[in-house]
Amino acid sequence: MIPERLTRPAPSLEDFEAMAEWAYLNLPPAVRKACEGLAIRVEDFADEGMLVELGIEDPFELTGLFEGEPATEKSVMSQPLQPNIVWLFRRPILEEWAMRGDVGLDRLVSHVLVHEIAHQLGWSDDDIMAVDDWTQ
Repeated sequence: MIPERLTRPAPSLEDFEAMAEWAYLNLPPAVRKACEGLAIRVEDFADEGMLVELGIEDPFELTGLFEGEPATEKSVMSQPLQPNIVWLFRRPILEEWAMRGDVGLDRLVSHVLVHEIAHQLGWSDDDIMAVDDWTQ
């Protein structure tokens, strides 16, 4: 029998935006303050330029991306051309969620968002893995 969650229509980009907003609003106030000006964007997939730059051939391999200058590298002299952006990619997140089957979609969206926000705060992937036991 197919689980009911797999027979419903896939959540839309707007649904993902709502989940991301809820996750962001539930971050500790100090984290939200450190992320002032951060834009959160949801797309079905990373664009070709992002994938090429990262050396990724399969767009399903990228669930999220931080784009910009980490807070730890900014100075008063920094003149950003655009805001820092956290990208969430709906189709790869949905694919991981369906394959895993052991976590709620809202929790997975929150996890990807927090991972990318950690990059905004200057954390490396190794730093994140040291405190996050999430199985990738």
